[in-house]
Amino acid sequence: MRGSVRTRNPAERPAVDAGLPTPLYHQIYLVLREQIATGAFETTRRMPTEAQISASYSVSRITAKRALDELAAEGLVVRRRGRGTELLRQVAAAPVEANISGLIENLLAVGLETKVDILEFGYGPASPAVRRSLGLGEGAQVQRAVRVRRHDGVPLSYSTSWVPADIGRAFTARDLARKPLLALLEKAGCLVGSADQTISAVLAEPRIAKALDVRVGSPLISVVRTVFDQRGRPVEHIALLYRPDRYQYRTKLTRVRGPVTRMWSHA
Repeated sequence: MRGSVRTRNPAERPAVDAGLPTPLYHQIYLVLREQIATGAFETTRRMPTEAQISASYSVSRITAKRALDELAAEGLVVRRRGRGTELLRQVAAAPVEANISGLIENLLAVGLETKVDILEFGYGPASPAVRRSLGLGEGAQVQRAVRVRRHDGVPLSYSTSWVPADIGRAFTARDLARKPLLALLEKAGCLVGSADQTISAVLAEPRIAKALDVRVGSPLISVVRTVFDQRGRPVEHIALLYRPDRYQYRTKLTRVRGPVTRMWSHA
């Protein structure tokens, strides 16, 4: 029997919505891609047929075909006339994992386990937002670097970092391609003490999509972080965009009693 989408219980069927701006075929493609990533078709290596997808999602055969064609264009499946659609590869290897509880140590470890391409490197005046994050005055110069980090040869993240010029001039673009920025900061005499971080999600614009080898509009993990030295001085501001199929955050929570009720706390 060929691979199938589980549809016996309608409540369990991944929903597609014709009212959304995303085309139905792309919605189905996203569902199937997620199922590939979680190993749903790993046993049989067979994908559902156009007829099965059409029946499961109440869409036309043309819509079903376009969803499978999207997977084939990405190199995840191979389509053969008369033989159906077969799984070619998983979406990605196990993603790089970072533990929020040990943020600084994990950032150094990730840097040592990956390779970096420097896309831009130079000095110039900081934008108002960067000045605020780094506590700099108007007209202050910063080192700005744009990098793509790779793991096992596959793009993992796209980052733009800003470092006060007096600190940044302690290392070069070549140094930045070889060592994690945090290690270079500490070598420059900035003993890292803490970081403020915000995690959200954005869609990949064309330039970023090309650098990370994803489709325009693909969801990305957005991390904005300001790093402080042990005296509380901001020494780095960085905006990172991660491919969610290549990177994940993990944290362990402990149930503790608060002033009013019990709540979750970082272990």
